[in-house]
Amino acid sequence: MMNPVPTNGYCVVTGAANGLGKAFALELANRNLNTLLIDLPGKGLPELCRHIGEQYKVLSHCFECDLTRKNQVLDLGRDINEQYPVFMLINNAGTGGSIRFEEAGTDYLDRIIQLNIMATTLLTRQLIPNLLAQKKAYILNVSSMAAFSPIGYKTIYPASKVFVHFFSRSLYQEYKHTNLFVSVVNPGPMKTNPEVTRRIEKQGFFSHWGVMDPAKVAAISIRQLFKRDTLIMLGFANGLNWLVLKLVPIYIRLPLLSRAVKKEIASIKVS
Repeated sequence: MMNPVPTNGYCVVTGAANGLGKAFALELANRNLNTLLIDLPGKGLPELCRHIGEQYKVLSHCFECDLTRKNQVLDLGRDINEQYPVFMLINNAGTGGSIRFEEAGTDYLDRIIQLNIMATTLLTRQLIPNLLAQKKAYILNVSSMAAFSPIGYKTIYPASKVFVHFFSRSLYQEYKHTNLFVSVVNPGPMKTNPEVTRRIEKQGFFSHWGVMDPAKVAAISIRQLFKRDTLIMLGFANGLNWLVLKLVPIYIRLPLLSRAVKKEIASIKVS
């Protein structure tokens, strides 16, 4: 498969051990691109890197760290900059959940804020000089369809994804006359692991509309990134969901979406 970028540099993928992050890692390897994969210790990241090296004959190195820790994010950025030329950064790592706000512990809330907002911001800032030093460079940030509406019982998750979306669009404008291209993708529901699958199935019929396989999301995202698509839509259902969220008044969609999540929480408590 032909690539519009040289293959002697590296693509950084956060949250790469499972789900969409793993799908990104495999899609890049399939395109003959080298990767630097990042995730928590104990998630099987070294095994994934070995598999990629053996199966796809490309270079793949792993960094095991906790991206909710500011010092580890800064150390990670420094280590990467000292060792590797980077022409792509995919900020995929993120977390969320469904819970009544008064039942959410401070550690739960802080983890969402640190991973979805702090890590994305600081790692991007750390790697910007590295990216700008390459002939062509790309940033892909993973937001969510949740960025287009507040949702009760998810509270700060949609807010954090609004940040990712606006952060990405602002970066695109700032760097559009340089070698660095910035894009954002807003996936809808994906059955990335058993816990997420269970939550989706508890939300009823409407939660199943537009559900996509992570491998397909990764393939479309990388293809459109190389086509310099600034806001990546993933297909008809994804685009229709976006249109509905934009056009339906908030006083209608906010209670509808919140009711679906409330139903999910209630069904989980019963089970």
